[in-house]
Amino acid sequence: MAPVTLPGLLVNNRQKFGDKKVALREKEYGIWQECTWEDYYEHVKNFALGLYSLGFKRRDKLAIIGDNRPEWVWAELAAQSLGGIPLGIYQDSVLTEVIYVIDHSDATIVVAEDQEQCDKILELKEKIPKVVKLIYTDPKGMRHYDDDLLLSFPAVEDLGREKEAIDPQLFEENVRNLSEEDIALIAYTSGTTGFPKGSILTHKNMLTMAKNLNIVDPKYEDDEFVSFLPLPWVGEQMVGVSTALYVGFTVNFPEEPETAMEDLYEIGPNLIFSPPRIWEGLSRSIIVRIRDASFLKRLVYNFALPIGYKWADFKFEKIRPPWYWKIFYGLAYIGVFRALKDRLGFSKLRSATTGGALLGPDVFRFFHALGIELKQIYGQTEISGISTIHRAGDVKYDTVGYPIPETEIKISDEGEILSRSPALFQGYWKNPEATEEVVRDGWLHSGDAGYFTEEGHLVCIDRVKDLMELSNGTKFSPLFIENKLKFCPYIVEAVVVGDQKDFIGVLICIDFKHTGKWAEEHTIPYTTYTDLSSKKEVYELIEKEVYKVNKTLPNGMKIHKFLLLYKELDADDEELTRTRKVRRTFVNEKYKREIDAIYGEDDTVRVETKIRYQDGRTSTIGTDLYICKIKDEEYYEAILKKKRWWSLGKDS
Repeated sequence: MAPVTLPGLLVNNRQKFGDKKVALREKEYGIWQECTWEDYYEHVKNFALGLYSLGFKRRDKLAIIGDNRPEWVWAELAAQSLGGIPLGIYQDSVLTEVIYVIDHSDATIVVAEDQEQCDKILELKEKIPKVVKLIYTDPKGMRHYDDDLLLSFPAVEDLGREKEAIDPQLFEENVRNLSEEDIALIAYTSGTTGFPKGSILTHKNMLTMAKNLNIVDPKYEDDEFVSFLPLPWVGEQMVGVSTALYVGFTVNFPEEPETAMEDLYEIGPNLIFSPPRIWEGLSRSIIVRIRDASFLKRLVYNFALPIGYKWADFKFEKIRPPWYWKIFYGLAYIGVFRALKDRLGFSKLRSATTGGALLGPDVFRFFHALGIELKQIYGQTEISGISTIHRAGDVKYDTVGYPIPETEIKISDEGEILSRSPALFQGYWKNPEATEEVVRDGWLHSGDAGYFTEEGHLVCIDRVKDLMELSNGTKFSPLFIENKLKFCPYIVEAVVVGDQKDFIGVLICIDFKHTGKWAEEHTIPYTTYTDLSSKKEVYELIEKEVYKVNKTLPNGMKIHKFLLLYKELDADDEELTRTRKVRRTFVNEKYKREIDAIYGEDDTVRVETKIRYQDGRTSTIGTDLYICKIKDEEYYEAILKKKRWWSLGKDS
């Protein structure tokens, strides 16, 4: 009989693979440390029995905070094996968020990665009296701490070994007594409208999702996967934990979040699952590198890319390419695209997926042009992360694919996407009112607007509440325009405004790294982000990028004005969720003065505001923001025509 719980799969994989196969791999001090399935099992068993010795029992809650590490999944599986309920907290959460999640979940034990995370918990321990133990995994800096709450991860494992010596069957007896209906985890949503809600997901929910996803997007035992997205996010739980246990492939953990891309290159994964911001960042990075390349390399790239786009369009439209296009693309791939894929660490990549938000069609087409078979996943935390996915050989850049097996999707009379499946969550933790609001008659109300194409592909337009309408009645999706803007190499974030206004405006955040590099190359001095974003030359650079986007938009949806914000939108300032989604309502209220200025008569707006740095310090800045009005087409075409003959993609 197949295991019906995640710890049951671990026991099964230990019996199947033992010491013969690597289950987890972590990079420490530049060296990849391997953990076999036997090691995986032993760590989970010892930590589980250690928790048992500390009084952790069925339905108790275990909160975990820190970067992606083997200790995270050991702790998660250990809590589950005792019938307990694990939950994750984003490692960059501010104190108020940490307090809220721990208190709301009724967590009694917290596993924290290092000194920084322990300091957060100790600083507010008076506000979380339910917590009885704080277990840390990294001892660096913890030697002189003296608090009754504290206990090291190895010390808990030692307690487990002592317990096993007394009762050697206890661990596996607990695992056998688990049911598929037991709660596997509380997955907190991203919190786009306030504090996050805790979605209750059972073992049946997670394993049904893993099974059905694997049917349409197969993974294999010898696959390699790099876990670099936050483990509290259901997307990482979906692939890096549940599917990894279901299939038995190897999960790799980078040394630090900042080294994830370099470590990914070393592993050369077969699987990758990332939200749009990762793919957007990669596309910007490639475009900027090409613009910095030599004349000959730019020439070859600019010759090859249109061939790649044409080849991608053949696939999207299911047209068999003529024989000569096969030769053209073969030459482009050998000459350009193969090397680019290798530089990204994608030379062995077989399954590339994106989810968590909609990826812009420009970015999607770009990666298909390079020969990366990127597929879109659509779903919500409340349905274990996935409802639809593109099928191999049937990808449309403007859709999110077909429903996975055992999943039903329909469109309501109001145009809202509704779904149901065995992976549907059990409700929100301690919030029955919110549960009744989103689940009605067994259907999950996503809050997303969409429709089906003639071929049966699902198209997700935007959040229903985010769809906008100009004063003349023209309806538009701000997300569609924002995704096009974020394909530009110098734009990292954009917030479209214009509901019930005469025209569309945009608040834009420049990409500090790439725009700063451009400024240095053009001998434009600057000091801070605020200083750089206020430069006249930078405004002109972004203005031309906005014009290029306007050329691809229908007449009624073109951008008329924009301004560059003096700072990047930040999750610590509540402008973004921890999964980097814009909290649109909050941003519209916070930047109301700037938005009003876009629709005013003045060319500038004076802003004085308080900003918060990563170390907690705050300061007040005052600056004048320029309101840029897009000029007529002839103006930009004259500029672009003048430069096009020699630049070959080096500059805008």
